[in-house]
Amino acid sequence: MTSPTYDVERVRADFPILGRQVNGRNLVYLDSASSSQAPRQVLDALHRHHRGHHANVGRASHTLAAQAGAAYEAARAKVAAFVGARTEELVFTRNATEAINLVAHAFVPRDSRPPGDPRFRLGPGDEVVVTEMEHHSNLVPWQLLCRRTGATLRWIPLNGDGHLDLSCLETVVNARTRLVSWVHVSNILGTVNPTREIVDRARSVGALTLLDGAQSVPHRPVDVGALDVDFLAFTGHKMCGPTGIGALWGRGELLNAVPPLLAGGGMVAAVELTESTFLPVPARFEAGTPPIVQAIGLGAAVDYLGAVGMAAVRRHERDLTAYALGVLDGVKGLRILGPGNPADRGGVISFVLDGFEPAQVGRYLDLHGIQVRVGRHCAAPVCRRYGLSGTVRVSVHLYNTRAEIDFLAAVLLGMGSRR
Repeated sequence: MTSPTYDVERVRADFPILGRQVNGRNLVYLDSASSSQAPRQVLDALHRHHRGHHANVGRASHTLAAQAGAAYEAARAKVAAFVGARTEELVFTRNATEAINLVAHAFVPRDSRPPGDPRFRLGPGDEVVVTEMEHHSNLVPWQLLCRRTGATLRWIPLNGDGHLDLSCLETVVNARTRLVSWVHVSNILGTVNPTREIVDRARSVGALTLLDGAQSVPHRPVDVGALDVDFLAFTGHKMCGPTGIGALWGRGELLNAVPPLLAGGGMVAAVELTESTFLPVPARFEAGTPPIVQAIGLGAAVDYLGAVGMAAVRRHERDLTAYALGVLDGVKGLRILGPGNPADRGGVISFVLDGFEPAQVGRYLDLHGIQVRVGRHCAAPVCRRYGLSGTVRVSVHLYNTRAEIDFLAAVLLGMGSRR
């Protein structure tokens, strides 16, 4: 049962959009793995900034610029604290995809000039390791990196039950491995992946580590010190914040060895016609006008999540996921992907329904006001692994209820009866 101290109705009251209707039915929003909804507290923060403090950050001396700059850096401090990081190690990006690409572009061909940090040099014979369950954002950048440098991409395979097959970890992650990058919680299977075992193996061979936290940071307590990885990527629009803002955390000494991905104003210390020097981290990675109001909104989002309590959010979602697994198991012809034990998964449930394509299911649910995601979920290799063209994905967050899961199951039962 959900903890009696967690008042989901009180949480729901903070989300204005949950009161609307879709196709004449009360909205049931079950697509938070794609993008979560924002509470009134975040919407108000965005409005307050635009109404009273809007200006560019940087070297202006006027009052509005100073206020905008202070709010922007205060948001950085909040987001860094949310994941247990030092403020100066938190880089704002547009999303988790850009954060991962920033790290990917830090690597250069082994024979390039001028020489850089040897940890970020790759060539033939070197290897980058991912997993078979990665979102395309944590797969395609490494494919392009290997093509650019001549390195080889390898992966940790999936078991039939949706877990990683770690029996081959010591073979896949070996003396040739330079980086291991993997997803903390799968966006299609819901699988919660281990960190300690993979980090220990990567460190034993001298490889760097990057964790895709897009589906974990919004849903459970995350501390970069406890994770012990080298980089962590996450995004604001999945954690009750606005779109267009994400973050990369990295160990300071590694970030200081990474060249800028984008160049321009705001990230330079001195500029001559023939050369420039760059500002310290994190400013060197934030060229041009940054996503100021989006960062402020993300700061408000982590304030909100922190006030609810991430341990409480995790308990609520775990209990709701367990309930959903049980209820959906009663729908004839419905097959769920991923681990059967709720303790092994986040709040993501992907399924197929016999006799119907995922798109048909999605359209039918939408007619009843239920919003879900259909398709490959930017995880085509997972669908291929299980012989599927796509799935229907239900994903819950801190504002979802058992009544919504019951309604989902009832609509699916009704659809199944139409076979």
